[in-house]
Amino acid sequence: MFLNRRIAAICAGMMFLLVFTGCKSKFEKLRASNNIAQKYEEAVKLYEKKKYTKALVLFDDLRTKFRGQAEAENIYYYLAFANYRLKDYTSAAFHFKDFADVYPNSARAEECRFMHAYCYYLDSPRSTLDQANTRKAIDALQLFVNLYPESERSKEAADLIQKLRDKLELKAFANARLYYDMGLTDDYRAAVIALQNVLKEYPDTKYAEEIEFLTLKAQYIYASKSFFLKQESRFDDALDYYRSFASNFPNSKHMKEAESLRENSEKGIKTALSQVKDYNKAVAEQEVYIKEQKAKKEKENTQKDESKK
Repeated sequence: MFLNRRIAAICAGMMFLLVFTGCKSKFEKLRASNNIAQKYEEAVKLYEKKKYTKALVLFDDLRTKFRGQAEAENIYYYLAFANYRLKDYTSAAFHFKDFADVYPNSARAEECRFMHAYCYYLDSPRSTLDQANTRKAIDALQLFVNLYPESERSKEAADLIQKLRDKLELKAFANARLYYDMGLTDDYRAAVIALQNVLKEYPDTKYAEEIEFLTLKAQYIYASKSFFLKQESRFDDALDYYRSFASNFPNSKHMKEAESLRENSEKGIKTALSQVKDYNKAVAEQEVYIKEQKAKKEKENTQKDESKK
């Protein structure tokens, strides 16, 4: 009985292997065939059955076989969408653009131009990573809006552009904040410069309130850690940032702390001026002392010379 079961299992395995091998052989045989019409028909059937990997293989083989014929446009189209369905957005973006460039007058050119940009959008990484694809997506989506301003997809393209710009803003803000978090004197100055650059590049950023407040804090800390001879001008800069923040965000949740930074900056200026005054007085007294000592020395030397005569 055990032997019969074992023989049955072996037979079943062999039958499965034969069926599997037969199916594979059929596909490989079709792929090697010169019957491009049959190959095209099967590729379309495979695509419609959502067997995108096999369909992609056949469409790729057929890409140069139908030059100048109606099927060629379909092959370009299916190639792009097969890659898209397989979530190979880099390849899909290439093929969608290829379609739009080769068939600019096609009824499907608009769709492919949008999908080219949309694939870059899908390939855009989170804000902490390199944003090269994000910029490519913005450029491609903007090109679509420029080419098809009346398209139903134009609003969607504009919305996607805004989402991508938000990501770039967040990336720029995070990079600028990194200088602040590092906590060294020169880093605070670097943070101020980086934060101001974010505002210049993205004047309408939704992070403007946080950026302006952090700029004020960074400048205040930078001034506080500076050599006293340079503190007056640096605290003055902090007051300028305070005035900008208070004007733009009078109801900010940070206003109480901002007021404290303003008061401390004003005190810092007074303290710095007092220190500079004492310093200048000490320098002046030192210069007088040096002159007196020099004059005394010269007088002693003169007296010695006269006594020798």
